[in-house]
Amino acid sequence: MNTFGRIFRLTTFGESHGAAIGGVIDGFPAGIDIDMDFIQQELNRRRPGQSHITTDRHEADRVELLSGVFEGKSTGCPIGFVVYNENQHSQDYENMRCLFRPSHADYTYYNKYGIRDHRGGGRSSARITISRCVAGALAKLALKQIGVSIQAYTSQVGNIALDKDYRKYDLSLTETNIVRCPDQEKARQMEALISEVKAEGDTVGGTITCVIKNCPAGLGDPEFGKLHMQLGMAMLSINAVKGFEYGEGFDCVLTRGSEQNDIFVPGENISTATNHSGGIQGGISNGQDIYFRVAFKPVATILKEQQTVDLDGNSTTLKARGRHDPCVLPRAVPIVESMAAMVILDSFLFQKTTKM
Repeated sequence: MNTFGRIFRLTTFGESHGAAIGGVIDGFPAGIDIDMDFIQQELNRRRPGQSHITTDRHEADRVELLSGVFEGKSTGCPIGFVVYNENQHSQDYENMRCLFRPSHADYTYYNKYGIRDHRGGGRSSARITISRCVAGALAKLALKQIGVSIQAYTSQVGNIALDKDYRKYDLSLTETNIVRCPDQEKARQMEALISEVKAEGDTVGGTITCVIKNCPAGLGDPEFGKLHMQLGMAMLSINAVKGFEYGEGFDCVLTRGSEQNDIFVPGENISTATNHSGGIQGGISNGQDIYFRVAFKPVATILKEQQTVDLDGNSTTLKARGRHDPCVLPRAVPIVESMAAMVILDSFLFQKTTKM
């Protein structure tokens, strides 16, 4: 499955240490203004080497659109794009050619295909998410036409966590620090923790919260096409993601139905007094804010010696080399936004084909 979506469809290609990362987007609406500066800025938010708490790999990640755009507007034809890899250090992975790295995709890829690219994980590398950010940026430009906005932020690193209620924070402050956290004091604590973990050659995980505002009511489909199912599938397809919950998620088990129900209030535009449901009821958007959280595990590549086995099952040790993130959260924020944008745009376009 290298293709995502039903109407708005992204097909990706490339490997971490290959020539390039790229993709083809089909089903993108015609007549949308294509802001190349915005698209590049979205990639800059994801790119490596942007701060002292991210990987030292330095890539410009300059995107080239190859088709589907004419005189600054989308034509409705497939949009092809490419981002060339320029700073691979493949030799850093030579000691991993004949062994399996703990908690990586090495062993499972080898069993599935009988062959694997040991250089940075090949197709399983998080570098592949470049294509998602390009497609997500385009989806955001289309969603802007109908007033939908998407904002994600780092809400937890290790044991340092924000309150789960996103309304307590000014989300416009998210991009004012390198952790991408709207609480400045918590951001400083998170940065210090990541720096500490990096110095130890270790890694740390956390959560990202995402808020979708002004999503039209009626998106999503009954049974096997529920909107929260589509969002969950999209988020769980991101490297290192271990969990997804929307609305009050697992915390709802602590309340009674009388406390959890979102009561409708009278008015010209029907709304609810609360939003415990997270903007989705019966698998379909209800017009309220959609909010969800995504849990990321600690990055599997650590710069400490570990026990493992080689291709023949013999015991051996591994001391990883190369340039790796001690915490994926800061660079994953735009990826979460991109996947959310793709889901909402695809659902919006699908709704237009099913409603008279």
